[in-house]
Parts: sequence; C-alpha cells; structure tokens
Amino acid sequence: MRILLISGIVFVHVPYDPQTSPFLGENGFIDWLRVFVGDSLFRVGVPCLSAISGYLLFRRGLAGLDYGKVLRSKSRTVLVPFLIWNFAFLGLVMLAQSRGIGFGYLPDIVHAGPHELTTLAFAIDGLPINMPLYFLRDLLLCIILAPLLGLAVQKYPRITLAILFLYAILPVPGLIFLKKGILFGFAFGIYASLYRIDIRILDRHAKKIALVFLTVATLLATALYRTGPDHPPLVDVARNLIAISGIVASWAISAILIRIPLGTRLARTEGLSFWIFCAHYPLLIAFWMLWNRMAEAQHYPLFYVLAPLLTLVVLVITHTLAKRVTPGLHAVLTGCRASRTLPSAVRPGEEPAGAKDWTESYANRKKMT
Repeated sequence: MRILLISGIVFVHVPYDPQTSPFLGENGFIDWLRVFVGDSLFRVGVPCLSAISGYLLFRRGLAGLDYGKVLRSKSRTVLVPFLIWNFAFLGLVMLAQSRGIGFGYLPDIVHAGPHELTTLAFAIDGLPINMPLYFLRDLLLCIILAPLLGLAVQKYPRITLAILFLYAILPVPGLIFLKKGILFGFAFGIYASLYRIDIRILDRHAKKIALVFLTVATLLATALYRTGPDHPPLVDVARNLIAISGIVASWAISAILIRIPLGTRLARTEGLSFWIFCAHYPLLIAFWMLWNRMAEAQHYPLFYVLAPLLTLVVLVITHTLAKRVTPGLHAVLTGCRASRTLPSAVRPGEEPAGAKDWTESYANRKKMT
C-alpha cells in the first residue's frame, strides 16, 4: 500500500504555474485528468499512510505501548530522516539562490527572516522547504500524542472518531496540525488495531468498494475542475470527506493488486517507498526549472507525463545504488526501513500469519456484542 500511495503522491506534487493551471481548461480531458489524479484520486495517500502508522503502533494494544521505546525508535525512523532530507534541500536551495538560481520556484531563503527560515527548516507552524515532509512532521505529533489518543479511542471510540472526523473534513483551524486528515487517519488506525478489527473482511467486497470509490473520485474531479481553483466550501468538504474514505478504498484496491505478480514485488519495497517520498519533490522542482528553460507552456502536458515517470526511474536507480554502495548512509536516510524482514505476499486461498487469531478474535467479539 505504501509504495502504491507514495507513487501516486509523486503525481500530486508535479509543479505548475498560473499559465499551466489545469483549471484553465486549455488542454481539455488532459487537464481534467490532472485534477482527477492530483486533487481527487491520490489525495487519499496521506490519511491512509497515517492510518497504517496508527494501526501498526498499537498492534500490541494500549498496555503494550512502551512510550519511551516508541519515542526513541521514531526519533530514528522519522525525526532524523526528516531533518536530514529537509536540511539537505534547504542547503541546496540556499546555495542555488545565492547564485541567482531558483527564485520564483521556491521560497526566498536568502532574504528570509528568522521565523520564516525556522519554519522552512523545522516546519514549526508552516510547511517545510521539502514540502511533502509535512507528513512526517504531523506524524511525529501523532506519535507524541499516541498515549492520549489510544486512551481516548479505547474508552470513547465513537465520540473520539466523530470529533476527529468533523475536525478533518470541516473548514476549521488546524491548530498544531498542518493537515488535519493525518490526525483522523492515525486515530482510525488505532481504533482498528485496539479493537482487533479484521480488516480482511473487506477483501470479499474489494472490487465493489474500488468501483464505488473510483466513481465518487470521478464525480469529485469533475466538480473540482468546473469550480477551481477557488472551490466553494462544500466542494472542499467533499474533497476532505473522500480523501478520508480513501482509507477503506485503498485497502480494497491493495487486496486486488496484491494478487498479481507486480503487486507482490511492490509489497517488498518498503525502503524504496520512503526514499521516493523524501526525495521526489526536490527532483520534480529541478525538472520543472529545466523544463521552463527549454519548452513553452502549451507543451506542459508532456512535462506532466514525463516528470513523475523520470522521477520514479531516477529514485529507483539512486535507491539501489545507495543501498549497495553506502548501506550505512542508506539505512539512516530510510530510517532503517530496508533492514526489516517483510512477510511474503499472500497467495489466493492462503491466510497470512496470524490470520486465524484475528478471525477468532473478531468472531468472539461479535458474540460478546
């Protein structure tokens, strides 16, 4: 799921300017497709990734959560990579802008005040310079709040999820979170883990769920395309709602993809997915700067197709090289993810390890309720 979602997020972050905005409608179906992919379909990525994190963090229950150990572990797997990737890009931007390169593509680092510079470096109350890393910043906040969230979900699951759901979809201030859907997704993952929800029961309905979600995502893209770039509040609420519903839809789609050979191979690339997530935005910006020196605005659809594909190819190659040539540095940059032993994919008719325990737990809970 991670490699699928993060590859989609690459398409979400393909840069454009006012002259190449999809909402101008100059390229017809291609512009609608850009809205569908970037503003509708793959907006599910961030809430779903946070749900996965919450689910895994509480797989041993609330009592089994060693908070000190979790903080030490996540400082190595989340905080350190965030700082390294963000500071590296900040340094590159500062070097480029000091030589007169890159102004207009990224925030002005050279003339930035202390507050703006601190925010770009640490994402204290705004987006970091490596913009997609806001997810790691908000995820760290969720991890810090994990005991409180776990306790609230355990004692008052419906009220807690309802409040966080409304917080995520309604146009209310984000307070300490940059993207409100991350908090709900994390709490939803906690709920599924603490209450031992057998999420595999959705697999039998995977095709129907996927079809419904794709239909709704198509309708949303049409509404966004016709009303953008300044969408009515109701359309924004619908976008937030569909992004959150994508947590379930993404699981259903992954249940379909894991049955094919390509899905099996993708399921074993956790270190690669994190590498792509952290490095894709600087590379897209670099391609965008080069493109603007060589092509005109009317050729933008070609850039939209080539830039993310080239980005993925480059990052697959650099990830492989880094893993082989500098394994120590690679481990730090990926938060030691590549060293984990991942389970083999589940073949049709087989059950994953522990499936019987989950199924029995689910059946017993149904009897008690």
